Amino acid sequence: MPSSDLNDHTMPAVLVAIVNYRTGPLVAAGLEALADERARYGGVLRVVVVDNASGDDSAAVIESAVRARGWGDWVQVVRSSVNGGFSYGNNVARRTAADAGFKPDLVWLLNPDTRVTPGALPALVNFMARTPRAGICGSSFEFGDGRPWTVAFRFPSVLGEFENGVRFRWVSRLLEEHAVAQQMGREPEQVDWVAGASMMVRRSVFDAAGAMDEGYFLYYEETDFCLAARRVGFECWYVPDSRVIHEPGQSSGITDQSKQGRRLPHYWYESRRRYFVKNHGRIYAALADLAFAAGFASWRLRRHLLRKPDLDPARQLSDTLLKGALFRGGLPGNCMLEGKGAR
Repeated sequence: MPSSDLNDHTMPAVLVAIVNYRTGPLVAAGLEALADERARYGGVLRVVVVDNASGDDSAAVIESAVRARGWGDWVQVVRSSVNGGFSYGNNVARRTAADAGFKPDLVWLLNPDTRVTPGALPALVNFMARTPRAGICGSSFEFGDGRPWTVAFRFPSVLGEFENGVRFRWVSRLLEEHAVAQQMGREPEQVDWVAGASMMVRRSVFDAAGAMDEGYFLYYEETDFCLAARRVGFECWYVPDSRVIHEPGQSSGITDQSKQGRRLPHYWYESRRRYFVKNHGRIYAALADLAFAAGFASWRLRRHLLRKPDLDPARQLSDTLLKGALFRGGLPGNCMLEGKGAR
């Protein structure tokens, strides 16, 4: 049974892991916000920024900011020679801290395109302290213009994939309990998984469930990790009092609303296939592909008949089938790319 790692008399030590790919100025801005949060925090907070072989001046920009602002005693920048993806970068951050003799009670995964708001850190830490069965908790988000993005998630399933594809109000109402995305309220709530853009993990989760799976390059890795944590007895919670400003897709571009219509990269489909095959088997994964394809084909026909704008990723229907378990099968491994390393 999970138990608290947190000492009742002292504030827990926190490691912040940030994986950068060509977002140096955003990371520097995020560190400014973390510096303010650290000054208010009563415990030890250290940051490891892993540059995932950006190939630009990102690492130099971050290092320059660290030197100029005197953050060297609590921020370390690691230049990775390969772009191994999100899980890989976070695992490097944890190993780097361990090699330096730092054993944190909590590990806070933060995207490079996030800025924490005042109180975001203690909201998560205090929730973990009073909820010993919680192994993972995540923040609420808002866009840079202040619009709220208050979502958490259910684990993907065959019915959830159909609901995601069909995009028909009455079907979505019928399958509401299977939809992956959940609109959240103002109170903490137990959920299946939270976004890795701001995810706090208790040390004992890593001890029991292991490190994040580096077979994922990008996307689905936090879903897989939260499922692994549940399988060893930990809960996952959404904590809305921890607010983080997030502009999705600044590194990968996938969730950038201004880039709708472009084709999803192959690593997105590889990650999706890995998640379903690894956790549910190839037959279930193939059924998930077919369920999404059936729903999505219905939506595409309705969109055409209703003459609605086409905002879907290019070739999504064919790519889902041809790059999924039905035709490829097996368990894909990590693809280290000259590509994206964070959301």
